[in-house]
Amino acid sequence: MSEVLKDAPTNWGKWGPDDEVGSLNYLTPEEVMRGIAHVRSGRVFTLQRMIGDPKGDPLWPGREAAVRTQVLDESDWDEGGSAPEYPGGLHYADDKIEAFLQGSTQYDALGHVWYDGKIWNGFDADTTRGGLEKASITPIANRGIVGRGILLDIARWRGKDALDPAESFTHEDLMACAKDQGVKIEKHDILLVRTNFLKKFHEMGDAFYENFCEPGLVYSPELVQWFQEMEIPNLATDTIANEVTFDPTTGVALPLHCALMRNLGVALTEICDLEQIAEDCAEDRQYTFLYAAAPLKVHKAAGTPVNPLAVK
Repeated sequence: MSEVLKDAPTNWGKWGPDDEVGSLNYLTPEEVMRGIAHVRSGRVFTLQRMIGDPKGDPLWPGREAAVRTQVLDESDWDEGGSAPEYPGGLHYADDKIEAFLQGSTQYDALGHVWYDGKIWNGFDADTTRGGLEKASITPIANRGIVGRGILLDIARWRGKDALDPAESFTHEDLMACAKDQGVKIEKHDILLVRTNFLKKFHEMGDAFYENFCEPGLVYSPELVQWFQEMEIPNLATDTIANEVTFDPTTGVALPLHCALMRNLGVALTEICDLEQIAEDCAEDRQYTFLYAAAPLKVHKAAGTPVNPLAVK
């Protein structure tokens, strides 16, 4: 990774030595208002995939799907049950889940990945021991993310139902896709990129993970420079890891996680459900909207679930 990214740009120190939210600093109140200006009908789209989907939850290899456990239901008040008794006869249902915090639609903390012993903004990787003391999800969750979102429907642009494993695209493809959609990517836009690749997860079952390599953006110095110049605050996709899993040239795993998130402070949002909004955008040709998200506030976490909103 060090060799691949040896000349890559960084934003370390740009917002001070203690910054933990990175390029989200670009989302000023003026950017919030720019996003609001793209609300035309008031239609709301939620972008989270269901946790505990009966068809299965798409996950990074090695993670396990969330397990929901019913703690209380009406059966606990049957004769001999152990449910509590309340004045007036109140009964209620209660449940819990055991889950990977990054096992569904989620935001990465900026300290989620690193190389050469340094995480975002030059904090020492030792600050991750036992939980992230620096650049955890908490500062991002406390701040929230609101701005102009733009959907880039790469699958539809390429005339496909879904992209294929390891299929890649570049920042130039993003711009060309936007142009064909009748819109232009602007500075500080929150990019939502649709591949529909996770459709294959439900179709293929266990075979989905054989020779696992997702489609997505592919690393190049030019792409990273474009993200830097465009001051992109947030990249959101409908795949598990937002980029081609293994770089086709070097074989390095997830270089854009390092080049964009670790070095530039770009927030990454993964496993989004973009199908409903993609259909709507294709119908009315409005590909920009107000985007708003608030990841769960979990102390020291490397990422947490989120249910982003797109308002058209």
